[in-house]
Amino acid sequence: MQNDLALYVPQPQDGWFYVKMMSDPATMAYNAPWFPPDGCIPAPEAEWQRLQTSWIGKEPERFYAFLRRKSDGAFVGDVNYHYDPKHDRHEMGIVIYAPERGKGYGKEGLRLLLERAFQADGIPLLHNDFEPTRKAACSIHKAAGFRHTGTVDGILQLELTREEYLRKG
Repeated sequence: MQNDLALYVPQPQDGWFYVKMMSDPATMAYNAPWFPPDGCIPAPEAEWQRLQTSWIGKEPERFYAFLRRKSDGAFVGDVNYHYDPKHDRHEMGIVIYAPERGKGYGKEGLRLLLERAFQADGIPLLHNDFEPTRKAACSIHKAAGFRHTGTVDGILQLELTREEYLRKG
């Protein structure tokens, strides 16, 4: 699946995919500790509206895009980053729609996000954190060059700087 994905900045009419993903218990299961019982985002339609006004077109402070398969134009997930002034760093996220998992889209989507953040937008550092049970997520992050910087309340902290990314590439 290498190179079968592209970043796609969604238009307002594309919100159906965001709502579908955020309402899918299999996709959102990782999020259950924060949104019990199944991790699904409450009122995803309203969240989509907020995302449109607060995130789209706000680079380099915030970036949001769908992952779109080139071969057929289907959306398979989303990626994002945003500046967190409390920690003086950019936090990132990647979600692959559950039916599309296991096809290499996480690895490719992360590569595209890193390219966008570090090469196009000049972000100095990306941070992501997740539970140690999310072994696939940890594996693709480490393969992309992220390093473990600590564990806080049982949550793994991973970071990659622009310099580390450029040196690796």
